[in-house]
Amino acid sequence: MELRQLQYFVKVAQKEHVTQAAEELHVAQSAVSRQIHQLEEELGVNLFMQKGRNLQLTPVGQLFCKRVESIMKDLDRAVVEIHEFLDPEQGEIRIGFPHSLGIHLIPSIVAEFRKKYPNVKFRFKQGMFPTLIRDVVGAEVDLAFVSPFPERHDQVDGDVVLTEELFAILPPNHPLAGEQSIKLEQLKEERFVLFSKGYSLRPIVWHACLEAGFTPKIAFEGEETDTIRGLVAAGMGVSLLPEMALFQTNPLQPARVRISEPKVTRSIGLIHRADEKLPPVAQAFRTFLLQYFGIDPSSKKEEKADSAASP
Repeated sequence: MELRQLQYFVKVAQKEHVTQAAEELHVAQSAVSRQIHQLEEELGVNLFMQKGRNLQLTPVGQLFCKRVESIMKDLDRAVVEIHEFLDPEQGEIRIGFPHSLGIHLIPSIVAEFRKKYPNVKFRFKQGMFPTLIRDVVGAEVDLAFVSPFPERHDQVDGDVVLTEELFAILPPNHPLAGEQSIKLEQLKEERFVLFSKGYSLRPIVWHACLEAGFTPKIAFEGEETDTIRGLVAAGMGVSLLPEMALFQTNPLQPARVRISEPKVTRSIGLIHRADEKLPPVAQAFRTFLLQYFGIDPSSKKEEKADSAASP
């Protein structure tokens, strides 16, 4: 079994067509067909079946493809790690983060890091909490910012790097818009603009309202910070957003008021795969991030060593 056969097999599985796969691989169609045939002969099974003009994986082909894709991904990563070992300043960092951090935080820290490592490349992936956890576990990203921080998770490890206050955001002409601070219960009769289910800020706002003695009435739901902020500014309701999500990106802005009771915050963690060494360039970025947020990386090493030594 040759690496070329596996590469051709995966490409045909993705395109479901030998001709299209051959075009992307820049080889003759006959070469692809021959390699697939040899692979099937060696395995003793049919990996594809004809469906109209396309090829479709057989059940055993689907099983084999899943394993091969994982192997190819590991192989690609191994090549990257070798290059990064030879020259860490030329590597690539794959990082995931929720949408709310993409407005200001991520651009700021990347710009600061690139002052020292100008040749490092970044690959970004935005997503919701469960997606980011899955991306870290599945090695789709090296590091991820997540909120809330997963205190107990067998497959990821990390640190809380930031605890951020949430503010009430109100239409500019709202009676409470000019206040320095308010109690959350003062908004119990208002209609709320919340993130859709699956977004980590939604349960934070929901539980804060319950703690204040009421269940929020939902006017609208959205998936983008700009959408939430814009709807509130247009008078469609009220909401709670973290300070980082309140940087002005358009002329229509809601009023921001501090909540005195209860205190509403979110924790932001930086996570990576547990019990797995990061590539050199990703480790350099993690060390930079811990220092950026005022955390001593050496103290984290000592904590892990003490934890490992404890019975």
